[in-house]
Amino acid sequence: MDRQPRVLISVSNKNGIVNFAQGLAALGWEIVSTGGTASALRKEGVVVTNVEQVTGMPECLNGRLKTLHPGVLAGILAEDTAEHHATMIQCGWQYFDMVVVNLYPFQATVTAGAQHDEAIAKIDVGGPTMARAAAKNYERVIVVVDPDDYSAIMQGLVSGVNTEPGNRLGISYKYRLSLMTKAFQMTAEYDAAIARHFARLMNPLARGTTRMPHHV
Repeated sequence: MDRQPRVLISVSNKNGIVNFAQGLAALGWEIVSTGGTASALRKEGVVVTNVEQVTGMPECLNGRLKTLHPGVLAGILAEDTAEHHATMIQCGWQYFDMVVVNLYPFQATVTAGAQHDEAIAKIDVGGPTMARAAAKNYERVIVVVDPDDYSAIMQGLVSGVNTEPGNRLGISYKYRLSLMTKAFQMTAEYDAAIARHFARLMNPLARGTTRMPHHV
């Protein structure tokens, strides 16, 4: 790779993220991050590029809109082809080589008895979009949705050596495929949990335990 590697980090579960980000920074990665994650990293001395510097727009709509932007998604979805390189240069976009993301705790929120508006607020949109985009492009992008993978990924990046075919940045093709599978499993289970919750609200037998929105 003849350019600085670049990672996008946006996590709700921040367990282990500071150490992981510090390790990436020590290896020369540029770290782009959002909102609370950026603040948590910067507090621990990690140099962070705010996502607003990538998108050219501030986070808005009470945080609902921050990463859904071509400057972010193109950087994740672009392939290593001459056509895609030309488009990236023409539009002034830069590649992301890794996406580290986990989602708003929807299931934990509703299990704790959240009211309707609280449950709606915990439906993550940008997180699943970034995870799915990175997973689709797993041959180029390392997608990380589970903090338990931080250590193994760091070990691979530090060594930079892997003899398996398809090795990229020290991460084997087989491992990247497993990370891709985990990402799609996460988003599938997340959407299923949302669907189950609101299906129960539509069931009259369940309405006694959950406050329905006034317009239903």
